[in-house]
Amino acid sequence: MKALRFHAPGDVRIEDVPEPECGVREVKIRVRNCSTCGTDVKIRNNGHVNITRETTMGHEVAGEVVEVGADAKGGFAVGDRVQVIAAVPCGECHECRKGWMEVCQNQTSVGYQYDGGFAEFMIVPEQVLAVDGLNHVPDNVGFDEASAAEPFACAINAQEQLGIEEGDFTVVFGAGPIGCMHIRIARGVHNVGPVWLVDVNAERLAMSAEAVKPDGVIDASQEDVVARVLELTNGRGADVIITATPANITQEQAVAMAARNGRISFFGGLPKTDPTITLDSNVVHYRQLHIHGANGSAPAHHKRALEYISSGQIPVKDLITRHVPLEQALEAFDIVARGEAIKVTVEP
Repeated sequence: MKALRFHAPGDVRIEDVPEPECGVREVKIRVRNCSTCGTDVKIRNNGHVNITRETTMGHEVAGEVVEVGADAKGGFAVGDRVQVIAAVPCGECHECRKGWMEVCQNQTSVGYQYDGGFAEFMIVPEQVLAVDGLNHVPDNVGFDEASAAEPFACAINAQEQLGIEEGDFTVVFGAGPIGCMHIRIARGVHNVGPVWLVDVNAERLAMSAEAVKPDGVIDASQEDVVARVLELTNGRGADVIITATPANITQEQAVAMAARNGRISFFGGLPKTDPTITLDSNVVHYRQLHIHGANGSAPAHHKRALEYISSGQIPVKDLITRHVPLEQALEAFDIVARGEAIKVTVEP
């Protein structure tokens, strides 16, 4: 079968590999969609600390069950339409027992320790099944939409932490697919007030704004974002700020523009070679700010994402603006890197 294999940083190839065999405690799926994200681009270019061997990439996966191991958990059957979690908690550590599966200290990942979904077939390992991480896809949800449930789940996790209130003035940094999903969740689930979208890429900003219709946009390459937000709020600042971009300056700007009792999500991780920011601690102290990290998602967030998509409460279909065959997966990475699409999905 064809698969996109990571060999080393800068060495990622489409190649022929043996079709995987299903173990007795595993499920084998035919991949129908595996969507791409900025993390895939970073892995291609720089590798990842958790990828220590040659592996098939891809962690936003939906497909169809073609084989079920005799002792596989979950009661799946051939023909079931399914979606797979990406971050796999152990289910046994202190964090998992507390219900904090998204920060499991023994977390493993599809596309890292386990072969992922940029392939014609994929094995769902027993570790995924053990934590109820293989989900049935509702009949009215397409495979492409289901593959988007993984990043959607991460955004749900981040917003759960923020104590968002109805009417909150909200700013989202980053006009990629995650930023778009954040806007739709903030409105569709939390009923926030005005939402403004910020980016430095004018074309991507316009493309995403056309899709999710924020109340306004700010081109951070052309104007002072903090000053603009303060102007929009009569000097009060934003109630909720989500930095869905791996840029240090956006985190600094988020703190500077936050209103009293403002809530901030540092959603996008920073480059490991430059992970620090300048923080005025007195601003945090005197404005009583709440700064939250956001790390992936738990299996339950995936189920909630599929429910939101199925009900129509949070649509994602229109955010998937490019569909490419597996043979063009590396081109899909380039499209993501250039910001030429909102969401790109690969169809083996």
